[in-house]
Parts: sequence; C-alpha cells; structure tokens
Amino acid sequence: MHAITFDTLEFTEQLKAAGVPEEQAKGHLKALTAVMRQMAARLDEWADKHDKQAEARLEGLATKQDIEVRIKEVEAKIKEVELKLAETKAEIIKWVLGVATTQTMLIVALIKLLPGGH
Repeated sequence: MHAITFDTLEFTEQLKAAGVPEEQAKGHLKALTAVMRQMAARLDEWADKHDKQAEARLEGLATKQDIEVRIKEVEAKIKEVELKLAETKAEIIKWVLGVATTQTMLIVALIKLLPGGH
C-alpha cells in the first residue's frame, strides 16, 4: 500500500487560521482523509493490475540461461548428426570399394573363362 504523509494538525490549524470553525475544520479533515484513503486504495489496485500484466508479458520470455541451455542442446544434436554422417560416409566407402572389387574380380573371371580369353 502506498503511504501518503499528511499532517492533520497542520491542515486543521490552516483551516482555523483561515476562519473555519474548529468543528467544520475537523469535518473537512475527515472528508479529505477518506478521499485520500480511497485514492491510495485505487492506486494499489492499479499497481497490482499493472504488476500482473507485466508478469504475464514476461511469462513467455526466455531468460539468458534458457537460451544457453537450448544452444547447448542444439550443439549436442549437431555433433550427433555429424557423427552419424561420418559413420554413414565410412559405410558408403566400404560398400563402394566392395562393389568395385567384386566387379573387377567378376570381369577378370569372365575374361578368363570366356572362349578366347587369355
């Protein structure tokens, strides 16, 4: 709650000095105090509403730590994919060399087995 300092004695003294009777000055004081309380309550309500709206806007935002964690996760996945690509490349090379060797052996065997082969 927002506190507003207000010197009630000084207020009533100023009214009396201006010629306002004491009872009437006390009535003015009570009315003004009630208005100030209402304004303070409304200000508190507005501040609470504003705070809740600010929290709601911030709720969906990522913190620096969230982003750093996400980056590390992505980097780990990239390394995993790079490793799988390297393994796949090695497998392809094995298969290509195996097929090329088999083809070469088959061609050599056919040349030797066919009539007229050397």
